[in-house]
Amino acid sequence: MIDIHSHILPGIDDGAQTITDSLAMAQEAVKQGIHTIIATPHHQNGQFTNVREDIEKYVEILNGTLQEENIPLTVLTGQETRIHGDMLQELETGIIATLNHTQYVFVEFPSGDVPRYAEKMLFDIQVAGYKPIIVHPERNRHIAEHPSTLYNFVEKGALTQVTAASLAGKFGKAVQKLSHQLIDHNLAHFIASDAHNTTSRGFIMKEAYRILKNEHGNEAYYMFMENAQLVVDGHYVNRIEPERIQKKRKVFGLF
Repeated sequence: MIDIHSHILPGIDDGAQTITDSLAMAQEAVKQGIHTIIATPHHQNGQFTNVREDIEKYVEILNGTLQEENIPLTVLTGQETRIHGDMLQELETGIIATLNHTQYVFVEFPSGDVPRYAEKMLFDIQVAGYKPIIVHPERNRHIAEHPSTLYNFVEKGALTQVTAASLAGKFGKAVQKLSHQLIDHNLAHFIASDAHNTTSRGFIMKEAYRILKNEHGNEAYYMFMENAQLVVDGHYVNRIEPERIQKKRKVFGLF
């Protein structure tokens, strides 16, 4: 299993604080059946700034320690970047780290809203040759109230990643329900842990994939599994055209 979103690098954001924490997370990941993790520390979220060059160094050090400790886990370079006005410039100058040096790049929205310039920024990112992945949209208040916003982004080429803990109900029933609805309407393309530790923000990947298989079937299960591998390899991911949720008002009940 591949986890494309985690905060396993020690001491650089609100995830693992020490190398001991990182190793504990790595051991838990292996127990979950995860063999590869993309480390995605926060960047430009108002609290943390982590540039690509530094992240690559931290990843190299952590991989060396994992080998010394005989923990069968590979960590790859990534970054969780909060959308901001200079995002395209930071991509072009190498400040932003894409996922495993591919064309895929994480885009995070503030928890409460979606900036007015988001649509243009997502478009410009794609024109520049990158593929934006919107992280945990199910936890965004504006998208919860206006899911058609996300539909518009996906229809125009953006991808999205739902958090494993959201699917498992760890963020509450409303977030869990929206997570399932996004999958039902082809508005989600990945499941990832967004793990920060082994206690309050763990991996939950095994449980999430079990729920995915039970609730959405084998096709969705294998598609999400394969998409994580395709991202790591820099290949085109599987995506189905999103259902027009504007015509599904009774399902969403939010219009």
